[in-house]
Amino acid sequence: MHRYDHGGDVYGDARPVLDFSISLNPLGPPPEVLEAARRAVLDWNRYPDPRCRGLRRAAARRAGVPEEFVLFGNGASDLIHRFLRALRPRQALLLAPTFSEYRRGLEALGCGIMEVPLCKADGFAVPETILEAVRPGVDLVFLCDPNNPTGRRIEPGLLRALLERCRGTGAFLAVDQCFLELTEGDPDALAPELAGGGLLLLRALTKSYALAGLRLGYCLCGDRDLLESMERLGPPWPVSAPAQAAGETALRNFPDWPSQCLPVIAGERERMTREMEALGLWVCPSQANYLLFQGPPDLGERLLREEGILVRDCANYSGLGPGWYRIGLKTGEENTRLLQALERQLPER
Repeated sequence: MHRYDHGGDVYGDARPVLDFSISLNPLGPPPEVLEAARRAVLDWNRYPDPRCRGLRRAAARRAGVPEEFVLFGNGASDLIHRFLRALRPRQALLLAPTFSEYRRGLEALGCGIMEVPLCKADGFAVPETILEAVRPGVDLVFLCDPNNPTGRRIEPGLLRALLERCRGTGAFLAVDQCFLELTEGDPDALAPELAGGGLLLLRALTKSYALAGLRLGYCLCGDRDLLESMERLGPPWPVSAPAQAAGETALRNFPDWPSQCLPVIAGERERMTREMEALGLWVCPSQANYLLFQGPPDLGERLLREEGILVRDCANYSGLGPGWYRIGLKTGEENTRLLQALERQLPER
C-alpha cells in the first residue's frame, strides 16, 4: 500500500485529534462561502459544470488575466500531476526540501531530478546560486513560493531573474503559489508575465479559504495548448458542484479575504516562534501560515500518543530527516494548547 506522505490523516485514530499537520487559513472561510456550498449540495440531481465557467470568470477577473489562461482542478495536487504528464520533462530542478508531490509526479514519469539544497544555517532561504543550476538540458524548474515546509518566500528579484534565466535556456518555470496569499507577498506580481510563455502559476482555495474538504485549486498559464492537454488528462467533471459554488462565491464576493486575515496570521506566527524558541526548539524564520521546527526525533509520536495533537512529521522531505516537523498555525486558543503540550513534552531545556 502506498505510504501517505501528507498531513491531515486523522481518520485512523479513535480519539479526537487536534490537527496541526495541515496548513490552512486559520480563520476559515467566510460563512457565505460555506452557505453557497450547502445550497449546491441540495441541487443534487445535476452534474457540475465540466468547464467550471463561473469559476474561471471569477478567477480571471481577480488575477487580471484572460479566462483562457485559467484551469481548475480537484485541488492543486491534481493540477500538479496533470501538468507534469502534459509537459513530460526529461530533467527537472527542485529545491530540497520542498513539497513532495513534485518529486512524486516527476518520478512517475521517469524524469531525472536535480536538487538545489537549502541550508539551515541560512534559514533555508533560496540562494542566488540557483540561477547557475538552470542550464541547457533542464526542461523544468518547479518552485514553491513560499516554500513548503520552510515558509520562506523567494525574493521577488530572484524569482524574476529565474524566469528570465529559464526563458534563456528553454526551461519551463512552474511556481506553486498556493500559500502566497497568506503572506505579505503579491500573488499577482508574475501574472503579467504569463503571456510571454514558459510559466505556470498554481493557486489553491483549499489553503487561502480553508476549503480542504472541498478540494479546489487552479492554475494560470498563457500556453493554451498545454492547458488543453492538462484538461484532457483530467476527469470529465474535475470539480464538484459544492466546490464550484463555494469557490465562485469566495472569488467574487470575498476577493480580499486572505489579506484581511494576515494580521492575525502574522501575530500568531510571531508569538508561536518566540514561545517555541523559548522551549529550546529551532524554528525556521517563516513568512507563511506554518512553521518548520526541529526537536527530538520522537516528539511527534509523543504529541499524538500523550496529547492528542498531530503535527506534520517532515522526516520524508529530501534535505531534512528525523526530528523535523511542521505545524500549520491555528486559532490563538488552539496554538496555546500546542504550546502547553510542548512544554509538558520538553521538560529539559
